[in-house]
Amino acid sequence: MKTQQVYSNGIYHGLPVHGDEHKDLTAVVTGANGISGQHLLRVLGQSPSRWSKIYSLSRRPPMGTELPANVTHISVDFLSKPEDIAAVLREAGVTKIDYVFFFSYIQVAPEPGKPLWSNAEAMCVKNTELLANFLSALSVASVIPRRVLLQTGAKNYGVHLGPAKVPQEESDARVLIEPNFYYPQEDYLWDWCKRTGAGWNVARPGPVLGAVQDAAINLMFPLAVYAAVSKHLGQPLEFPGDLSAWEKLQDQSSALMNGYLEEWAVLTPEAENQAFNATDGSHFTYGQFWPKLAAAFGIDWKGPSLDPSQYTVSKLSSETTPRGFGSQPEYRERFSIVGWAKRSDVQQAWREIASKHNLQPQELTDIDRVFSVLEYTLNSAIFCNMSMDKARRLGFFGTVNSCDSMLQVIQEYVDLKMMPPLQA
Repeated sequence: MKTQQVYSNGIYHGLPVHGDEHKDLTAVVTGANGISGQHLLRVLGQSPSRWSKIYSLSRRPPMGTELPANVTHISVDFLSKPEDIAAVLREAGVTKIDYVFFFSYIQVAPEPGKPLWSNAEAMCVKNTELLANFLSALSVASVIPRRVLLQTGAKNYGVHLGPAKVPQEESDARVLIEPNFYYPQEDYLWDWCKRTGAGWNVARPGPVLGAVQDAAINLMFPLAVYAAVSKHLGQPLEFPGDLSAWEKLQDQSSALMNGYLEEWAVLTPEAENQAFNATDGSHFTYGQFWPKLAAAFGIDWKGPSLDPSQYTVSKLSSETTPRGFGSQPEYRERFSIVGWAKRSDVQQAWREIASKHNLQPQELTDIDRVFSVLEYTLNSAIFCNMSMDKARRLGFFGTVNSCDSMLQVIQEYVDLKMMPPLQA
């Protein structure tokens, strides 16, 4: 019989208690100014006796947040040559690394008129280059960690390409409908670890929930903008998708919960050389969340229409589904959130809100990049349900209610002065 201790931290429950044998560790967190990197720094920063030294690596330092006392930032560009990256590490005095958490990511611009992730081949080239340059630099600098954790995501299962096997499990076969940069990244990581003797982990979250100043590839900022502007215009919070999207079960992955799982993974001997899904362990639907979101802003709401004539219908271009059989579902939307954000009255409303409350950004820009992820998730009836059984079997029981997490993220946007006070 094996027993273990867990604890709660606010809305986060079932978190692992780590033993005293884990102390005076050194970590490297790459992509530290992104949503995942910033939140992992918060998780590791809670345990300074365990993580005595944390190096945050990115081109720019994390914005809008005070770094924990045990964190040192190093500015570095992973598109540089490995020898140049190694020189930066040496100059910063990085002589020991116990664990690496790799979150660095480049969003390659799509071709005009194409979806956000459509430039799949270029995404493979650039993002694999980031990882390869960094790991090669560690070899050049002769600092080989005990373990390297690479964070990828739910696109590993092809959920962005159509219906995938449900639930998605870590042992599922790769989806080869189009190139996926997660796969060459994994292959490079495994080969490098085999050559150097380091261990590895892969974490695969779904939509990541967290508040950071870079609002791209983050559904919570545009969703909060939608609610705030709707309130300013005296309009109800209207759901753009159909009943299937309203009732669709979709895993969310709070950035802090991901961080707790990722810390647990690298510190757990049995978890070495394993991939893990990373979700909240919460049954989430927009039908459940929409009234709570509207209540937080003090406005009325409208669910999906039952009149099919109100919807514009579209399909993904590929006829092949990730699960290998069946047809592609139809996407139905009453209106486009991207198109909504480009409207002149919406743009003017946000300017007035931002001016009144001294918010940043003052203007809604880069609309396609910021709002397209939200548009996809509000209109898609594809299930993103990733099994957490593997992590549970090895002893990770962390969970958070996704609705509570989303509302907390919005409050954190208020604290960052990116959103007006709720109910104001």
